[in-house]
Amino acid sequence: MKQLRLHIISPSGEIFGGEVLRVLLPGAKAPFVVLPMHAPLISSLTAGVIRYTEVGGEEHSVEVSGGFVEVKDDVVRVCTE
Repeated sequence: MKQLRLHIISPSGEIFGGEVLRVLLPGAKAPFVVLPMHAPLISSLTAGVIRYTEVGGEEHSVEVSGGFVEVKDDVVRVCTE
C-alpha cells in the first residue's frame, strides 16, 4: 500500500514525523485531502484541525492556528503556528 511521509513542524519543534495513509488539511479556501501520488502543491492553511491516518490505521488530529503546507513526491511538510 502506497504511503505518505508527513512532517508537522511548529516553532517549538516537530509535532509529528512519520508514515501516513492520508492527511486532511484545513486549506485557506476549503479543507482538502492529500493521498499518495498527489500532485505537487503549496497552500496556506487556516485555523482548524489536521487529521491523519497512520499506516496501522490509527487516526490522529492536531489543532492548528494556521500555516503552510508543501506536498511533493509523497512528502507532506506542514509548517504551523
